[in-house]
Amino acid sequence: MKHSEKQGPTLRILTYNVHRWLGTDRKISPQRIADVIASCNPDIVALQEVRVGRVRAGEIDQAAAVASRLGMDLHFQPTIRILGEQYGIAVLTRHASKIVQSGRLPTQSTRPSFEKRSALWVSVEIDGQTVQVVNAHLSLRSGERRTQAAALIGPDWIGHPDCRDPAILLGDFNAPPYSRSYRLIANRMQDAQLSNSFGEPQPTFHTRAPVLRLDHVFVTKSIEVVDAGPVRNPMTRVASDHFPLLAELRVRKRLGTATSRRAHEGELL
Repeated sequence: MKHSEKQGPTLRILTYNVHRWLGTDRKISPQRIADVIASCNPDIVALQEVRVGRVRAGEIDQAAAVASRLGMDLHFQPTIRILGEQYGIAVLTRHASKIVQSGRLPTQSTRPSFEKRSALWVSVEIDGQTVQVVNAHLSLRSGERRTQAAALIGPDWIGHPDCRDPAILLGDFNAPPYSRSYRLIANRMQDAQLSNSFGEPQPTFHTRAPVLRLDHVFVTKSIEVVDAGPVRNPMTRVASDHFPLLAELRVRKRLGTATSRRAHEGELL
């Protein structure tokens, strides 16, 4: 028996490389990043280059302050640890959520690396629908990036039995669409920006002169893309060196064989 579908919940999801809260005006402002995110009204936020922790007594934990300002729960995976501070990737959401898995992505270097490229997988409940969200920040080196992209769609992450459709893979991939790393993922999942209202997909980097599309939102087949594109305004042009990428999605609820059978039996009664 074929699966049928009905319209499920809509969600707004944002990926944003916040550049350690450092703007192009050289000012560190977690508050400004929080204002950018709040203006987008997202349900789920994936952040890269997040700075957390306190170096000196009396300082705030910047990531926690941003999450508190937004009224969202914070899930964090460190990639760098320096002098009591941590940098890494994070997922924020106002919905019920839990970390399924976090960990490092493969490296080709035999020497200890300054930044441990990682992924963070969070399961989010939205209107009775479970959505798997994987946030990643990939290497600047092309060969290593390809290895990491292959790992993300492999059995440990998107290909994992528990990472079933609907699932979203997003983040700063440092991979433009002509790269092999991008194509590895795009051959498996849908690039949300290919279904936007702007015509051609728009670059996300650099905010001073946007020419590269490095940040992406990829979705599995049961997710319909309503719209997707970078958020460009005077505040986002200065808040970070990347534009935030916002996608509005609709999750189609699939009615499997058992559910369809029960519905059919109900109609016969």
